[in-house]
Amino acid sequence: MLLALAQWLAQDVRFFSVFNYITLRAVLAAMTALVISFLVGPAMIRKLTAYKIGQSVRSDGPQTHLVKAGTPTMGGALILTSIAITTLLWGDLRNHYVWVVLLTTLGFGVIGWVDDYRKVVHRNPKGLSAKAKMGWQSIIALIVGVYLWNTASLPAHTELIVPFLKFLVFPLGAFLFVALTYLVIVGTSNAVNLTDGLDGLAIMPTILVSGALAIFAYVAGNVVFAKYLGIPYIPGAGELAIFCGAIAGAGLAFLWFNAYPAEVFMGDVGALSLGAALGTVAVIVRQELVLFIMGGVFVIEAVSVMIQVASFKLTGKRVFRMAPLHHHYELKGWKETQVVVRFWIITMLLVLVGLATLKLR
Repeated sequence: MLLALAQWLAQDVRFFSVFNYITLRAVLAAMTALVISFLVGPAMIRKLTAYKIGQSVRSDGPQTHLVKAGTPTMGGALILTSIAITTLLWGDLRNHYVWVVLLTTLGFGVIGWVDDYRKVVHRNPKGLSAKAKMGWQSIIALIVGVYLWNTASLPAHTELIVPFLKFLVFPLGAFLFVALTYLVIVGTSNAVNLTDGLDGLAIMPTILVSGALAIFAYVAGNVVFAKYLGIPYIPGAGELAIFCGAIAGAGLAFLWFNAYPAEVFMGDVGALSLGAALGTVAVIVRQELVLFIMGGVFVIEAVSVMIQVASFKLTGKRVFRMAPLHHHYELKGWKETQVVVRFWIITMLLVLVGLATLKLR
């Protein structure tokens, strides 16, 4: 909206043409989302507290978590609101990629909201059934995969790029492309959700990864940079830098309230949607494997749950003291803040490795 206004004003006042620069709008998007979240956050937390929309805590988990019971949850709605408003303000609404990531994010947010609502309002511990949750996630992810396949203008837009190896790419047919898109979006969504178990644990890695994806989106949408770096040029992908900037800004503001001891939790409405957002952007800019690297914390959290479940079903024994992995380290004696900050440090290193793939090819 503001971009369209600036372009109209630029016809008479040249200064407004500066808003055509994606880099500027990405920075402004981050700042806008940050301000919106800071302004709306306190009121939303008070409302959630007044309506007694509080988090339930696992009785078999670390005993230090019992004090978290009743902390307002569904704070992810604040993040989604900030991202949506900011993207509509600063994004190019004629760009179909903007709508793909925004609608996918909101769609997964709705699934998470229904799950949270049933848990905390209807007092149904199961929330949305696993079958229903996975079913709706699958529908959205498959629609995205089919749409991106049908709108791809070049074969390179559907190839799988292998990090660090410049000339190793794998052409994907329709089935493999849609299947990969499905796995990346649904997998990342649920991985972020599993990671969201400690104060600030999930949101900072999300901020870091979204910032890195903003860079990938920008260079993929710039024909000069894309050619120089040897990555596919994807017209219009640069606009996703504005969306990623909005995630980073909204996430930083949310961290203000979510830092230990948390005043609010994001809930499934935030975790599922943010994970889907990261996965969708990675698919569009053809960096699925790089996302796997940068989101290594999300990956290992999800894998720890799968290993724990498989081991218990097959042998009756548990590999970890508790899954996801962050609970394992808590039960080993690490303080919550130690687990969180150390996982942040690991993510920072992995994001740097991911960014290195731009040049080391």
